[in-house]
Amino acid sequence: MDLLRRLRGMHGALMMHQSGGCCDGSSPMCYPLGEFVVGDRDVLLGVLDLALDVGAMPSSAPADADAVPIWISGSQFATWKHTQLVLDAVQGRGGGFSLETPEGKRFLTRGRVFEPGELAALEDAPPVTGADWGAGARPALPTAPLVVAEAADACPVPGTPLR
Repeated sequence: MDLLRRLRGMHGALMMHQSGGCCDGSSPMCYPLGEFVVGDRDVLLGVLDLALDVGAMPSSAPADADAVPIWISGSQFATWKHTQLVLDAVQGRGGGFSLETPEGKRFLTRGRVFEPGELAALEDAPPVTGADWGAGARPALPTAPLVVAEAADACPVPGTPLR
């Protein structure tokens, strides 16, 4: 969140897209809002609220500059829809087109397979697509905090003890 807040201060409102490969591999890419064209079949993974602290629950949708929508292509979503994707920031060089590249950090996606009960709950809430978003649809408020102190709090990192 600190990195996203710093990038927002430099570039204004932000958006992210989980890249499906090619030049920058498969990594989350950060852009100024509107600089990446969201396709009608792209799927909204979530909207981060830069105003929230770690573990805080949102009481309303984020204000414009605080909202960071995170997208993925529809075909890639079909492959990963059974997986919780966790956005992290780590030391290292980011993708060449992503805003964090000069900051000495890069965004990284971690994942874990959803439990059967979680999968069933997801079936009751169809994803918001780019076409839906363009028509004014917005996701429901989350029922659990979206921001945790460490990625391992949401998705265990292989080779590290659980907390």
